[in-house]
Amino acid sequence: MSLRPLTPQERADALHKAAAARTTRATAKERLKSGELTIAQVISSGESDDAIARMRIVELLEALPGIGRVRAASIMEQLGIAASRRVRGLGIHQRRALVDFIDNK
Repeated sequence: MSLRPLTPQERADALHKAAAARTTRATAKERLKSGELTIAQVISSGESDDAIARMRIVELLEALPGIGRVRAASIMEQLGIAASRRVRGLGIHQRRALVDFIDNK
């Protein structure tokens, strides 16, 4: 099943929407890195903000100071969170475990 071709206006609107979502995610990661936001605040904002809801958990963890690619993968494995999981896809127990793990590190 192929998608219908987009009109130039629809394509421009989609590109603008994608750029706005990337900017929102980058701002959230920068604020997380600087300490303005906690991981719990970012996760809870994903309930109302679609751009944050589509952010991968691994990107969220890597935005934290002192956590790189390997440590993020290790944390996700310890907590039983799939590598492809996004903020919206976290269950209540996974959210709680992730927030508790980060707060207690």
